[in-house]
Amino acid sequence: MDTTDPEIVFDEKGNCNHCNDAIERARTMWFPNKEGEQKLKTIAEEIKKTQKNKEYDCIVGLSGGVDSSYLAYKIVQLGLKPLVVHIDCGWNSELAVKNVENIVKKLNLDLHTHVVDWQEMKDLQLAYFKANVANQDVPQDHAIFSALYSYAVKNRIKYVFNGSNFATECILPKSWGYINLDYKSLKSIHKKFGARRLKKYPHVTFFKQYIYFPYLRRMKIVRPLNLMPFHKDQAIEIMKKELDWQYYGGKHHESRFTKFFQAYYLPHKFNYDKRRAHLSSLIISDQLSREEALKEMNQEIYPNDSHIEDMEYVAKKLGVPFEEFEQIINMPNKSYKDYGNNKKLYELGFKIRNFLKGK
Repeated sequence: MDTTDPEIVFDEKGNCNHCNDAIERARTMWFPNKEGEQKLKTIAEEIKKTQKNKEYDCIVGLSGGVDSSYLAYKIVQLGLKPLVVHIDCGWNSELAVKNVENIVKKLNLDLHTHVVDWQEMKDLQLAYFKANVANQDVPQDHAIFSALYSYAVKNRIKYVFNGSNFATECILPKSWGYINLDYKSLKSIHKKFGARRLKKYPHVTFFKQYIYFPYLRRMKIVRPLNLMPFHKDQAIEIMKKELDWQYYGGKHHESRFTKFFQAYYLPHKFNYDKRRAHLSSLIISDQLSREEALKEMNQEIYPNDSHIEDMEYVAKKLGVPFEEFEQIINMPNKSYKDYGNNKKLYELGFKIRNFLKGK
């Protein structure tokens, strides 16, 4: 990590706040050992006991990426019966579709694919580009989590398995983005720059996230990858062998949009290169040395202006001439703070949740 994060702070030993915070959090949330194995075993036994008469005892979202794919594989090894949900936001690569198909076939799982209304998604994503904010992944992320939670409620499934994890995601500067589930923020940007009503777009409100799901529906979010050894390269090799799974060449590159957003839009417009955070996370979890990470940072994802092909693809999918899309991207940068948001309410929600958890 470096000062492309404007909020970074280094201590007297030269360690940044991201590393120090991650090391501190590891004590309470990361258990890649026998203790984690026992914790996960206890959770699995509880699920089997309390949900034994149901067709599905848990639900998991499957994008085809490393984290969610390996999670699905491990859930089956635990002897659980997951409903697999894939949220199609319109940007799947052919390889992602193939990986999802191979996983459910090899593991004999039921798959439900939810296709987000493309006209609404397209309008919302174009609105976000016109807003010139950093967090262009919000339209997809919000839809994915909202739809998954909705399927859990619809199918009366209490346990939602989540692929987010400490080992590969323990570092991510807050200054580089914003809360992807803040529906007020999403509505504010869409109201200013959108052209059509969002009638079918999956969404979740603050009330649903903090009150309805956890307390009224008794929904439990389970993050198993924090309770086992999760080495990215080893997981990839296992899935290649067991599931005929193929790698995309980068984190979240299963989506062509996300690849363009993370590999070109963010570093060239905001000077945020998410590889710094991803690689730093692997250093913290002892999967990579700092020297290896620095070497990888020197590799160009889009050498010799090869980004233009993906940029043309994104512009065409969004229904915008390439020159106009380029002009939009080159407009002055904005922050989520320039639009309506529920940041203060979320900060209060974080405090209350941590208090109830005894943190």
